[in-house]
Amino acid sequence: MWFDEVYSRLGGKEIHIVTGETPGSEEVDRHHPNTIHRVLLKHSKWLRPYSLPIYLNLARACLGVALRNRIRSVHCGKVLPEGLIGWMVATLFRIPLVIYAHGEEITTWKKSKRLYPMRFSYRHADKVIANSEFTREELLKLGVDAARIEIISPGVNLERYQPENAKRGLRESLNIHPNQKLILSVGRLSLRKGFDQVIRALPGLLRSGVDVHYAIIGKGESADHLKLLAQEMGVQERVHFLGSVMDEALPGWYYTCDVFAMPNREIDGDTEGFGMVFLEAAACGKPTIAGEAGGTGAAVLNGVTGLRVNGSSIDQVQQALEKLLSDDTLNEKLGQAGLKRAQNLFDWNMVAQKTASILD
Repeated sequence: MWFDEVYSRLGGKEIHIVTGETPGSEEVDRHHPNTIHRVLLKHSKWLRPYSLPIYLNLARACLGVALRNRIRSVHCGKVLPEGLIGWMVATLFRIPLVIYAHGEEITTWKKSKRLYPMRFSYRHADKVIANSEFTREELLKLGVDAARIEIISPGVNLERYQPENAKRGLRESLNIHPNQKLILSVGRLSLRKGFDQVIRALPGLLRSGVDVHYAIIGKGESADHLKLLAQEMGVQERVHFLGSVMDEALPGWYYTCDVFAMPNREIDGDTEGFGMVFLEAAACGKPTIAGEAGGTGAAVLNGVTGLRVNGSSIDQVQQALEKLLSDDTLNEKLGQAGLKRAQNLFDWNMVAQKTASILD
């Protein structure tokens, strides 16, 4: 989404984007401002390494685009496999290489075999765009030249997250009464996101007199674990798993909630590099609760636009939720501060302008 939002604003058909095949992509590509090249990015079941077909297909597609068109630079949305293939193309055609860094790939892969190709790619890029100060520090630990690192945080589509785009009746569809509170989470169902901690906090909130429900949007490897946890905690009737939701439906869910929560924590090196969902909630005027791990401090200002807590502490998660769900004045204050910050700093048009100035 980051590439789509920025590069569609930076130019037209002269910008060539090589990306993976997805269902329904033909219609999207037909009306896209840029020229889109689709390639099959699928792991092998029998080759070793499993990712070899991905590297080969991506390399073939990128070389083909570079040979048929006058390419001035190569920009890679991720360091692997894109960054390594991008380095090969940039080297062959003697053009600059730009790689985006998101943070979690560094903390996760630095203890694996991917460390060496990842470090090589970042070190050989002419420019590395980090999404937060946290990610910049992780790049420096890899030995990336500080002069080559630029910080550009992702943005939010302010036109999409408008009150008129909010679908009504969503609470009613979950049998939530107007006087009940609703917590919302959006993201991949991974334990480091902290959705399990919100579920664990629900019984304490109910005992404190907070009549609350919890809606989770997303899919992932922890879905079954979270559903079982809700049953074990006795709150299965108050936890609503909504699965995947279309982009046009997301504003409605943000607007209908009282608090957005993703109390992330680091698990086995896996952490949050920024958290674009915090900006989406802020664009809808909602206060946010984030974990202290990773780079969420760039998206959520503690005590200003939301609250940051130790995501490993159920007590801290519960206290933060109770604070925002019980104090309407504070809730409104933080939500409006987040909205103004999103409007002033994180509009995708501003992000695109900053990207253009740095790349120039």
